[in-house]
Amino acid sequence: MIAPFAERLGRLAAVAAIALSATAAPAKAAGGPFSALGGHWRGAGHIELANGTWERIHCRASYEVEPGGRAMHQALRCASDSYNFELRSDVESHSNRISGYWSELSRNISGKLTGYYRHGRIEVTVKTGEFTAQLTLVSHGNRQSVTIQSKGTKFTGASIHLTRRG
Repeated sequence: MIAPFAERLGRLAAVAAIALSATAAPAKAAGGPFSALGGHWRGAGHIELANGTWERIHCRASYEVEPGGRAMHQALRCASDSYNFELRSDVESHSNRISGYWSELSRNISGKLTGYYRHGRIEVTVKTGEFTAQLTLVSHGNRQSVTIQSKGTKFTGASIHLTRRG
């Protein structure tokens, strides 16, 4: 049985994966919002708990962007002080709308995401069962930042910064 803390952290981590999979750089005239994301990324950040404490997290991501930059598959592995998790997501863009699916493999949870892309920024809402989170995503060149806010759970948010690696 997974402890409630680990299960909730896993859900928030899944939300972070979706955020990472939907992060977009300003689109070039000839490409979609994911055009500049292909490759391998690494980074760190923290998860904030409702009691005011936080835990460091280290992540590696791989992005496979479809030709045209309007669809993408993402794989994310993260490790904190207490455990590891592995996430997968598939996202698409239609005009300025973003949609997709994600799953956290070790906890067998999954859900949908919806939102929009505007001026290099993505606003996404993630829902699965009773869990909902809002994400703000910004990418500039080889750097990405993801901010997650959640209410009504043990977690109030997360902040992750990634850098593209060769």
